[in-house]
Amino acid sequence: MSEATTSATDVPVPALGSAPAHRDPNVLRWVAAYTASMLGDTVFYLALSWAAVQNGTPAQAGIVTAVSAVPRALLMLGGGVVADRFGPRRVVIGSDAVRCATVLAVAAVLFATDPGLWLLGLLAVVFGTVDAVFMPAVGALPARITGTDQLARVQGMRGLAVRFAAIVGAPLGGLGVAVG
Repeated sequence: MSEATTSATDVPVPALGSAPAHRDPNVLRWVAAYTASMLGDTVFYLALSWAAVQNGTPAQAGIVTAVSAVPRALLMLGGGVVADRFGPRRVVIGSDAVRCATVLAVAAVLFATDPGLWLLGLLAVVFGTVDAVFMPAVGALPARITGTDQLARVQGMRGLAVRFAAIVGAPLGGLGVAVG
């Protein structure tokens, strides 16, 4: 694969006529990681809803799950600025690491004690805030990992990953709730 240019964050941008997206190892790694992230999001929202219903009323559970959308909606434009400033790859990896660490920390606290809905609400706010940075960054990555002639194919693969996560994530989340 020939390198056409280098982006501001030193990520090589492939030239036109590069390998087909479905055979490009960079694209395949990105699609696998994106699919895993989307699966995790689906499982997270199902587990958050279940934990909120267990600790409160259905209306309170609805509020807890809706709380994550507020920072995402308010901060998404700023998330794009952060992705431009630090590079989408770093932002995606960092935001997934923060989300993972936060969920694991809250799971440990929930396992040890019963703090109530405030902790779940805080988790939802943190998750939504980090999502506001993650979403613009992950949207910017396809153009950085493949040539312009393969962008439509990569976006199709991205759509397939989202649909796969929606179909497989719910049963995985249900299994996790049943086991855990």
